[in-house]
Amino acid sequence: MKKIGQALSAVYDGQELESVSRALCLELLDIDKADFYTKAKLSFDSDRDSRLDAALKRLEKGEPLQYVLGNAPFCGLNFKVGPGVLVPRPETGELVSWVISETSGPAGILDIGTGSGCIAVTLASKMPQCTVKGWDISDEALSYARSNSELNGTDVVFEKHDVLASDLPEARFDVIVSNPPYIIEKEKSDIDRTVLDYEPALALFVPDNDPLLFYRAIAMFGKRALKPCGSLYFEINPMFAGQLQLLLERSGYHNVTLRRDIFGKLRMIKATANE
Repeated sequence: MKKIGQALSAVYDGQELESVSRALCLELLDIDKADFYTKAKLSFDSDRDSRLDAALKRLEKGEPLQYVLGNAPFCGLNFKVGPGVLVPRPETGELVSWVISETSGPAGILDIGTGSGCIAVTLASKMPQCTVKGWDISDEALSYARSNSELNGTDVVFEKHDVLASDLPEARFDVIVSNPPYIIEKEKSDIDRTVLDYEPALALFVPDNDPLLFYRAIAMFGKRALKPCGSLYFEINPMFAGQLQLLLERSGYHNVTLRRDIFGKLRMIKATANE
């Protein structure tokens, strides 16, 4: 649509602008797919006009498209998102696929720092034989996660816990998975403003002087919470892949394995607990 192009040409380049236009027309404005792709002449009522104008104003300011639409696709499912939770990324989907490919039987799984619940809900949906829990410190995130579990027909149990605290509940799991905050403050200048200005800093950043803060805490918790030979999976900052591998090995984990994402970056790591 010409109106969308004129409003957003300074925000998105050609292919991305086309993708955003398609999403706005099909998802926000409920335009018939056939009409959109054949570029049929569309008649807009006042409701559609007002919805589009409001969306364009938000997008012009750099707000993520997924927040404007109120949802984001992830691993073939749909998730409600908005300020307060991260937008699910394809790299995180790769982490989920890794867990699924190596988990069998009625496993107990814990997702720490669950956010929108995209990891926990996807695992529960794809592996209904498993029992899945999700933890987060944010009430807002937990609200989204519970809604997304219901939306996708799963029964994930979500609880409020701070993994940096000392009073974590006693529980045993076959798998612990986490995409914790891992961007150091020094990297802020490299972050796209749609992320920096809108997505929750609580879920993104760690202090420059302690980039492995959450990994260390989760690894220590895993020492008592993982069953014998249980698995620990992390999404990671490639800058600290070697340091994290060493931390896990020194913490008593074995078979520590790094894996690259679709962009060739060291983005995931797996470690196995002792027997």
